[in-house]
Amino acid sequence: MNHENREQYTLKRTMKSRHLFMISLGGVIGTGFFLGTGYTINEAGPIGAILSYLAGGMIMYFTMLCLGELAVAMPVSGSFQTYATKFIGPATGFAVGWIYWLGWSVTVALEFLSAGQLMKRWFPDVGVWIWCLIFGLLLFSLNALSAKAFGESEFWLSGIKIIVILLFIILGGGAMFGLIDLKDGQAAPFFSNLIGDGIFPNGFGAIFITMITVNFAFQGTELIGIAAGESENPEKTVPRSIKQTVWRTLVFFGLSVFVLAGLIPWEKAGVVESPFVVVFEQIGIPYAADLMNFVILIALLSVANSGLYASTRMLYSLAKEGMAAQALSRVNKRGIPMNALWITLGFAGLSLISSVVAAETLYIWLLSLAGLSAQVGWITITVSQLLFRRRYVKEGGKVEDLKFKTPLYPYLPLTGFILNSAVLVSLAFDSEQRMALYCGILFMSACYFVYHVFVKKRQALDRQEAMIYQNKTNDEVVIDE
Repeated sequence: MNHENREQYTLKRTMKSRHLFMISLGGVIGTGFFLGTGYTINEAGPIGAILSYLAGGMIMYFTMLCLGELAVAMPVSGSFQTYATKFIGPATGFAVGWIYWLGWSVTVALEFLSAGQLMKRWFPDVGVWIWCLIFGLLLFSLNALSAKAFGESEFWLSGIKIIVILLFIILGGGAMFGLIDLKDGQAAPFFSNLIGDGIFPNGFGAIFITMITVNFAFQGTELIGIAAGESENPEKTVPRSIKQTVWRTLVFFGLSVFVLAGLIPWEKAGVVESPFVVVFEQIGIPYAADLMNFVILIALLSVANSGLYASTRMLYSLAKEGMAAQALSRVNKRGIPMNALWITLGFAGLSLISSVVAAETLYIWLLSLAGLSAQVGWITITVSQLLFRRRYVKEGGKVEDLKFKTPLYPYLPLTGFILNSAVLVSLAFDSEQRMALYCGILFMSACYFVYHVFVKKRQALDRQEAMIYQNKTNDEVVIDE
């Protein structure tokens, strides 16, 4: 295919507001929510866990408001990587883009591996690698078909999770207040499990320890910005999707944690595999464990689906910026950057191999980077919004002309930056999460080195060649005339 034919194919704006909303939820509601809430309740206590999720939701809200202004003003598939390049600096954009791509690529591999292990409950004789292959082919097909096909699949996958969460809140809340009988004649607990051992049984400081886990649980909402580049009428769909995602995520997380803490004593919440299974079994839901196994499987595939999309578009954006091989920026007639999709899925496959070959070294480091990447993205979003607004006004732009404005500028984005940075720094005080911070610093430092030594020179040569080509073309036009 020649240069002229390739250039006519671009990303297509086919996703609607409902797709953006479900894509962001798809990245958020995963195993961390269904399995990790018990740990939070156990560490922070029932009231402390609720406060932790509310605080995490506030940080998410501030960050998404900053993203909204940027995504409406510049709806591009690269999202905050492009914003970082433009407003912070190209070296930062390079580092942020690559750590985010790496993080989601590794996450895709992890979700496939976990999904394969879940399938052993029903098919114990089938190898995990076979399920990884099946799920990989399925999600690759959905992502390769079209952006709309991906959005539609994510809409239904996330829809199943939301239905189960709503069912859990209604049934669990009814059991908590005696409207639904518990098994074995247990009395309705009402608020006894919430305040029976005091508001903060492990002390108020325990909230800050769990904030790391809670904040990571909310990450994935930034996918709205990445999908904005392929959404219909982003001026309307992006603000609407951000508003829906923030408030519904807060409601789902907040009420679910309230019901879990109300029905399961806090000291027992951290030792059960899934607190949702415990609650469903208490209510008497038949096949509760199988039901939640299915829901968690859907959650894993949903996160993998969103992750494959996000990492593919990030790699495409890096290539468009001259920060990756130009072949990765090629888009087919369906509007899909297939080369970027193949490379991303291939790297996810390599990550699966490393989980067996070097499980105690390489794979653990990659997983640490995966947990860190979105946090770096959130910090980048708040800084980019601060610098964007300043440059916009300096260049003569009027704030009232912005289609979507972050309120309380500069205080709200500055607060978001401080809170996100505090969560990142707090990793150093958690022995289990500390590796993420070390890996992140090393990887980001390596990215800055690579950019200044190799990429910067190549970009300069590319610009020089483009200018020579343009001047040559202009001379030919003059001669023809």
